[in-house]
Amino acid sequence: MVFIAFEGGDGAGKTTQIELLRVRLVDAGYDVVVTREPGGTPLGESIRAVLLHGDHVAPRAEALLFAADRAHHVATVVRPALARGAVVLQDRYVDSSVAYQGAGRELDPADIKGLSMWATEGLLPDLTVLLDVTPEVGRARRGAVHDRLESEQDDFHARVREHYRDLAASSAERYLVIDASLPAEEIAAIVADRVEPV
Repeated sequence: MVFIAFEGGDGAGKTTQIELLRVRLVDAGYDVVVTREPGGTPLGESIRAVLLHGDHVAPRAEALLFAADRAHHVATVVRPALARGAVVLQDRYVDSSVAYQGAGRELDPADIKGLSMWATEGLLPDLTVLLDVTPEVGRARRGAVHDRLESEQDDFHARVREHYRDLAASSAERYLVIDASLPAEEIAAIVADRVEPV
């Protein structure tokens, strides 16, 4: 029915906003599926453990692992949910790979996007909510515990943020960009206003 992805740097508040929207949609009578990448399936959780909590992963291998998770996840969770008429709320999708492995790891963003488009058979969200957060604010919100990607230096996260913003600017009709430093309730209201017509 409707596929909404939430994107943004680490510490942007995606999990909070997905839950607030989930409650609103369930209260309105919608069938809602909440999922995430990497993860969302048993295979995905295994890949997530390697990607976020394992030892060093070469950048190209990292990109391929994210794409493998995405291919399985879309085929077994997202497309079946959409086919039965559910609203899918997803924490991270294609743009995360393009921003993190493309800009962050300094691989070719076009190659990374092409890999994800092949993996998903071209499935794009109806709406992508980009919660825009600076590296400094994201790091402060995360506190002392960081996974393998979160522990990258601020210049990495700055490249990720700028690429997210470029992606949103290039397809403005499909994105809702929100300042993630706003209060959670204010962000939720902005999201709800944009989601309602969708």
